[in-house]
Amino acid sequence: MTEPTTERMTERNFVYFADPMCSWCYGFAPVMMKLFEQFQGRMGLKVVMGGLRAGNETPMTDKDRAYIREAWKKVGEATGQPFDMAFFERESFTYNTEPACRAVVTARRLDVEGALPLKARISRAFYGQNRDMTNAEEICDVAAEAGYNRDVFAEAFAAPETQNETFRDFLTAQELGIRGFPTLLAGSNETGYALVTNGYRRFEDLSEPLERWLAAGAPVRSAEEAGQG
Repeated sequence: MTEPTTERMTERNFVYFADPMCSWCYGFAPVMMKLFEQFQGRMGLKVVMGGLRAGNETPMTDKDRAYIREAWKKVGEATGQPFDMAFFERESFTYNTEPACRAVVTARRLDVEGALPLKARISRAFYGQNRDMTNAEEICDVAAEAGYNRDVFAEAFAAPETQNETFRDFLTAQELGIRGFPTLLAGSNETGYALVTNGYRRFEDLSEPLERWLAAGAPVRSAEEAGQG
């Protein structure tokens, strides 16, 4: 598998393709946090935004609402993550995930280690608290609650460089053929990357197989084993 970013990474890393407004990524958030904590110091982490519905300008239809409601129900049942179904009482909503993705890129630019926790916080605000994560002001409020200086975050969020970097993330995911989120890879630019999972998996299904994969020298040719142990 080709290298997932143009940024040079010399040590082994997780590369996590996700979208803060992807319900399965929301469900996977606690798993990803546990994996990061388990392998911290042994595996780095690069969070890449996938752009699930980036730039969408079409308000949800009744058919969309029914589909999304059913999807949220399935994610909640599978993962235990809470959903605020008051979302569906909104008269109109345009499901554009670009601002939420750009917020995570903003966090990455300000403090690379802040990207993963802010992504989880934005997801929780949207899915669990029915807050509008397509709205820049509301996004900056959430960032401030997470400990960022609101003015600094807002300025970085609006910067053309941040917008460009966000779209480079989307392009990276497309060029690698990433078709679903969450997708987690592990490896290095020198040796290549193994697929850990494409889709939601429980922490228990990933933790030990990853330990064995790392102990074996992180062989990329065993990509299937990395995801399925």
